[in-house]
Amino acid sequence: MTKEELLQIIEKAAREKETVLNLNHNQLSSLPPEISQLSNLTELSLCGNELSSLPPEISQLSNLTHLYLDKNQLSSLPPEISQLSKLTELSLENNQFSSLSPEISQLSNLTELSLANNQFSSLPPGISQLSNLIWLSFDNNQLSSLSPEISQLFNLTELFLCGNQLSSLPPEISQLFNLTELFFSGNQFSSLPPEISQLSNLTLLDLSCNQLSSLPPEISQLSNLEWLDLSGNQLSNLPPEISQLSNLIWLGLSYNQLSSLPPEISQLSKFNKLELDLKNNPQLTSPPPEIVKQGTQAILTYLRARLEAKG
Repeated sequence: MTKEELLQIIEKAAREKETVLNLNHNQLSSLPPEISQLSNLTELSLCGNELSSLPPEISQLSNLTHLYLDKNQLSSLPPEISQLSKLTELSLENNQFSSLSPEISQLSNLTELSLANNQFSSLPPGISQLSNLIWLSFDNNQLSSLSPEISQLFNLTELFLCGNQLSSLPPEISQLFNLTELFFSGNQFSSLPPEISQLSNLTLLDLSCNQLSSLPPEISQLSNLEWLDLSGNQLSNLPPEISQLSNLIWLGLSYNQLSSLPPEISQLSKFNKLELDLKNNPQLTSPPPEIVKQGTQAILTYLRARLEAKG
């Protein structure tokens, strides 16, 4: 799109008092100052362009609530971004950010922030002040630790931290008591951080593709869990206490080193229709491979018989 074409689109949108403008995939390398004329805009999408910066005039889009800047070449935002006080959703996925300016902390109405696929090695300081955030993604960055300040995001319900280098968590994460979904796939956890067991409102926990060799009995405290993914780890056994997760409907155990399952798992089917994924556990003998091939119900029947024999 040429500069002239872009100016025409902006002029037309301003004249017609447009509230939504989609400029995705137009090979834009810059935005003109005239963007400031779009004072009625509530949603602006600029994904898949070649933007390396934004003009300060973007701050004049005072009604903007949704701003999508995915798949550009941005490494910073203008300080004036702080004036977009109505912004509730900001998506900066697939850019070149390694830090954010402190002004981000002034976007106090933000509820959703995506910083996935960037180059962050730590949590930007200003983020901890965004206390209205309910959805935060840092997938596929270079985080090796989380700062204790994450505990200030007490309204978070969904937190995405897949594809980083985390091996531990700050104890303060246990204060995120509103979390319902937590994604840690593709990190370096060798044991379940004890703090997770205190997040009693979790319904989904993804710990796939880590280096877990065991699970602590405290996993049983996550009584609201419905979906637990432990696939792609190094688990050789499971604690019997896993049978206390009475709301579980899906348990992913594929690609581990399990030799046997605790018979108590069969008790889970009393409460819900449970689905088990056990594929690629070559050392598994209880239940044996021929039972595993028959699917979840056959596995549960086998384990139930083992439990009765045991008792």
